[in-house]
Amino acid sequence: MQRRAFLKTSVSLGALGLTASGAISSGRAATSPAVGATSPPRGKGLPADWRSLRKFDAHNHVFGFGHRPNSNWAEVEDLIEAADALGIQRLFCSRPVTGGIMADNEVVRESNNAVLAAMKRYPERISGYCFVQPGNGAAALDEIDRCLDAGMIGVKLYNQFKYTDPLVFPVAEKCIQRRIPFLGHSAFLTDPKTLAAQPKTSHALDFCALSQRYPELLLILGHVNGGGDWEWAIKGLRECRNVFLDTSGSVLNDQTIERCVRELGHERVLFATDATMEGCVGKVLSADLTSEQREDIFWRNFQRILDRRTA
Repeated sequence: MQRRAFLKTSVSLGALGLTASGAISSGRAATSPAVGATSPPRGKGLPADWRSLRKFDAHNHVFGFGHRPNSNWAEVEDLIEAADALGIQRLFCSRPVTGGIMADNEVVRESNNAVLAAMKRYPERISGYCFVQPGNGAAALDEIDRCLDAGMIGVKLYNQFKYTDPLVFPVAEKCIQRRIPFLGHSAFLTDPKTLAAQPKTSHALDFCALSQRYPELLLILGHVNGGGDWEWAIKGLRECRNVFLDTSGSVLNDQTIERCVRELGHERVLFATDATMEGCVGKVLSADLTSEQREDIFWRNFQRILDRRTA
């Protein structure tokens, strides 16, 4: 079922079990709840103001090619409609070339142009990460500059290379130079079939190695619940204090958020959905957190990363 049809016809919103009747319809950010607001006791329901809590989705995607003539914008419009229903003010999106394909820079540029078109259509709602394929060398670095100069806020890498590969190092250095976040696809794969299909997928220790080489890098491990052994991934980041982690992924295990906070500290945890929007909002809302911790995870931690560009 299309997300738009789901939101219009369903009685409830996925894991939240709540109607969409109070959806934010404007593109402006909602105000934060009053200082001193408290979370309900665990098991006693969601915060009364859950929809108005400011939320920045640090990891999502734009599909389609909106920059092409006669493009169909339905998927992007569905994304915005879902964000409205869930009170997500800003969506930080990329369009990576997946499957380990060694895309040339022309293909990469086409993907990034799709994100730029979505940013232009929804300037108050969508911000972009620049996807690059490190094997393109100097052209990849030029593409980062092009995307940033057009308004993007960071870089997204997929699984074309392990992040310990020297080909990735110039990309990390460019991110440091431009003071932007580096969001990386991740998974600790445990089944032989998936591992054989994605042999260059980076896991937590690969992120740690890159962070140790470049401690000033704003490095984000993407979708802790994206597949594989997520508990191992969290433990793998314990000693790598410069690596952030985003909460996205379609695996909605109980206690994920609490485990992240307990092992890493809530300041390193970033709210994100990777398109599992209802479930990922729900797992932060239902987690045993203070109001301050929940707000930090929902938006303030990522805002602090963005603020470093102008520091």
